[in-house]
Amino acid sequence: MANIRDRQLDGLRTLAVSMVLYAHFFAADRSIWGHLGVRLFFVLSGFLITRLLLQARADAQYQPITAFKAFYIRRILRIFPSYFAMLAFVYFLDLEGARSNVKWHALYLSNYWYAMRAEWTPWVLCHTWSLSIEEQFYIVWPLVILLAPRRLIERICIAVIACSLAYRFCWPLTWTPSLMRDLLPSASMDALVGGALLAAYRERTQAWPQWMRHSWMPLAAAAAVALWLRPDPITPMLDWVIWIGSEVFPLVPLVMLVGCAAAGFRSLFGRLLESSPIAATGRVSYGIYLFHPIVLSLIVKAQAWIPVNVSEQGLGRLIVGSVATLMLASISWLFFEKPLNNLKRHFPYVARSHRPAAPSIAMAGELLEHRHGSKAYDTALYHRDDGNRGDAVQTSDLQ
Repeated sequence: MANIRDRQLDGLRTLAVSMVLYAHFFAADRSIWGHLGVRLFFVLSGFLITRLLLQARADAQYQPITAFKAFYIRRILRIFPSYFAMLAFVYFLDLEGARSNVKWHALYLSNYWYAMRAEWTPWVLCHTWSLSIEEQFYIVWPLVILLAPRRLIERICIAVIACSLAYRFCWPLTWTPSLMRDLLPSASMDALVGGALLAAYRERTQAWPQWMRHSWMPLAAAAAVALWLRPDPITPMLDWVIWIGSEVFPLVPLVMLVGCAAAGFRSLFGRLLESSPIAATGRVSYGIYLFHPIVLSLIVKAQAWIPVNVSEQGLGRLIVGSVATLMLASISWLFFEKPLNNLKRHFPYVARSHRPAAPSIAMAGELLEHRHGSKAYDTALYHRDDGNRGDAVQTSDLQ
């Protein structure tokens, strides 16, 4: 059953990165579905890393320093090599003039770069905003999970989510919709910590609170309306209302989606998520998210040699771009990411003595993580240990 649950979470990564590809390769309005995919990556990332850290903390041989070191070394092994290889490629080819600002992306400050400029330039690195937010989250969150009193972790999660929502509701006072509204870490903490709250809550019970069971369908319907509602012209206040609807309303449905997949859907949807093609795509979703803007940039330059139209949003771009991105991500995973990822077994969250001992929950989690190649798009879009059980992308992780 654990194998099925892990495969279903990989399937959710496929769903998240598919929304990003749809937004960037096909849809006329790139921001809508891509951002929802990133939000799903964020929930996955928060859930997976918090669950793994809590499992380590519950072990009888838990030591905070050992867990800290293991977390950051394993994050580096999973995220940094592919990320900096991608940046090096962009730097040496100077795609879209990105060489002049690559230092911002190398320091995981992409979200601040785009927020201050208030434009997606260079676009080829625009997806790094979500990867940057995940890395900024990873700096602080392990300290909270491993050091805060266990009885306070759920309350801390609720407080952080409340502050993130308050940040959103303050924007009408400024009357200045901008990229800063979306790209500061405050705008994404509700999704990341929503996943973390799910992990902490699930240690106590598998039952959903009654208010979530009754509210998720109306919230999902309201979010669908907000996602499709794009009147022209649009006032600043209406823009804010739609932003709230498309960002906040999906949060509970996304958290429940991750929670149900972690427990294992017993339905046709669950069988689809855990099917071999869908789960395998989820395992390489970090690479898909990481490389897809570069692939898009290159196929547009190669339009003269491609028999379908890839210069504009549409079916031709979606098919060619998605296939090329999947091929590149698969090669990266098999020959670059996976061998480095296997080194994580040398850095367990809980140090073991040489005496034989019964396997603990944390050890079992790490064995499963290694077995399945293991949210993250980190960015993670994004991370999410993207492609790995128990770590988030990356997003994570993740746009």
